[in-house]
Amino acid sequence: MKSIAISGASGFVGQHLTQFFNDQGYNVIKIERKDLKNLNTLTQKLEGTEALINLAGANILQRWSKAYKKILYSSRIDTTKSLVEAMSKTQNPPKVFISTSAIGIYKDNKAYDETSDTFENNFLANLCKDWEFEAKKAEKINVRTVICRFGIVLSSDGGALQRMIPPFKLGLGGIIGTGQQSVSFIHIEDLKRFYFHALTNNEVAGIYNMTTAYPTTNRSLTKALGKALNRPTILPLPTFIVRLIFGEGASILTQGQSIRPKRVLESGFKFKFETIDEVLNDLL
Repeated sequence: MKSIAISGASGFVGQHLTQFFNDQGYNVIKIERKDLKNLNTLTQKLEGTEALINLAGANILQRWSKAYKKILYSSRIDTTKSLVEAMSKTQNPPKVFISTSAIGIYKDNKAYDETSDTFENNFLANLCKDWEFEAKKAEKINVRTVICRFGIVLSSDGGALQRMIPPFKLGLGGIIGTGQQSVSFIHIEDLKRFYFHALTNNEVAGIYNMTTAYPTTNRSLTKALGKALNRPTILPLPTFIVRLIFGEGASILTQGQSIRPKRVLESGFKFKFETIDEVLNDLL
């Protein structure tokens, strides 16, 4: 039985991928936090695995205090450093390393795809840059490296949508800020399918945007969710309230990137769910 190692397996996406690859007949080896502090243990866990999937990282949707920024950074950068170092110590390293980043690396002033190199200059974007820099070091040890820049991953049992559903069901849902900020998203099912696509196609390497080709806006997402749940969406959440709650981290909600998955489509991958209505109708 082929083995796949996953860091961050206990998280929202990690749980989905663990179950998905188990169903595909793979043995999933979970990389735990204690493993990351023991190079010998980590190396043994990675020896001879088919793939290493790196999903580790503290929850980004929190108030970004100075102390929490350090946690966000360490949980991503230091973890990735440890994984790449361990792969370099193995006799038979993983055939592919699939690491994570986020579309927050891009500016929000126009539409971007994976060929764009105009990046934002703020905490989140710089975190993504450093994260990707460490992951790309795996290429130097001849491990095929794939970096998935996540948009909003939509699922009925976790992530952003799970947080949104309760207030919307109570009729308390509404646009955030102006509502004009872009929302680039992907159905959890398509995300899992792309990981399998990346694992099984040797030509897949480099940067890939984990979003559909049809980004929406916060206003359109709000209206689509209200329609799917048959609930009103008349109570807006002003930007200043979001900033009071999340501080600098409010930018995750009040800003947004309009992203296209150019390289994803060029790789031959086909989405099952493309528009926000298709995604929400399936999930809800």
